[in-house]
Amino acid sequence: DNLGQIEIIDLIENGRNIEVNEENKFDYVQKLCYAKLFDTIKPQVESFLKGFYEIIPLKLISIFDYRELELVISGLPTIDIQDLKNNTVYENYNETTPVIKYFWEILEGFDNDERAEFLQFVTGSSKVPLEGFASLQGIGGINKFKIAKVFETNFDRLPSAHTCTNQLDLPEYPSKEILSERLTFAIKEGK
Repeated sequence: DNLGQIEIIDLIENGRNIEVNEENKFDYVQKLCYAKLFDTIKPQVESFLKGFYEIIPLKLISIFDYRELELVISGLPTIDIQDLKNNTVYENYNETTPVIKYFWEILEGFDNDERAEFLQFVTGSSKVPLEGFASLQGIGGINKFKIAKVFETNFDRLPSAHTCTNQLDLPEYPSKEILSERLTFAIKEGK
C-alpha cells in the first residue's frame, strides 16, 4: 500500500508467478522479512547515513561495531552494582539464595567494560538511566531488573535475557565457577 495504491513488488525475479510451497517457503519468508525490515526504509536510512557521514566520516567510524559505536557516542557509563542490586526484583529466588550471592560477587568483580557488556546483554543498552536503576525502562515504561529462576538441571544451559523486560533467566548453578563461566560466555557470545 503506497499512499492508497496497491503495488506488487517481486521479492525475486518473476516472483509473482511462483507459488510458495514446502521447498521454497523458508526462502520466501527470509526475503519477505528482508523486504519489510530493510527495503521499505532504505531511502530513510540512506538519508540518515548521508547526514551522519557529513558529521562523522565513514572512514573514522568503520573500525567500530554497533556496540562500540554506541559507547563512543554516549560514553562509557559508571555502573553502580549496589544501585542495580537495590533495584532488582527476584522471581523464585531471593537475596540469600547461593546462586544470587555468587551472581552479585561476579558482577562486583567485573570491570566497567564487562559491566557495560552485561547491561547491554540484559537490557539492550549499555547506558545507566540518568536517575539510576530505579528508572530502568522496559517495553511498558519503568521495568526494574529482574532475575528469574530457570527450573532446569542441565547446567550446560546458558543464562538468557529478555531485553524488553530487563529480565535475566538464571539456572541455579551449583557453584560460583560454573555461573561465572556460563554468564561470561552468554554475555560475550550473545552480542
